[in-house]
Amino acid sequence: MRDAVTNEEAGTLALGALAWALSDAARAHRLLDLTGLSPHDLRSRAADPQVLAAVLGFLEAHEPDLIACADATGTTPAALVAARHALETA
Repeated sequence: MRDAVTNEEAGTLALGALAWALSDAARAHRLLDLTGLSPHDLRSRAADPQVLAAVLGFLEAHEPDLIACADATGTTPAALVAARHALETA
């Protein structure tokens, strides 16, 4: 996959990253703790570009997670970073 993403692709990548982040309980707790999001936020605002950008920013802040998420979701770390940028400007 190329590293540049459209706004639609950014949302899709971010939702995949969110699912990946929540697939591990310890990582999910860390996501909530570090982003300040609550389970209610994730349920009610999962499609919100700000929430999705926060999830990608969380992954970007810890390179091992960023790389593992990219591998697991079939993309590149650079595409996830580009998706965060796209969501922040949406």
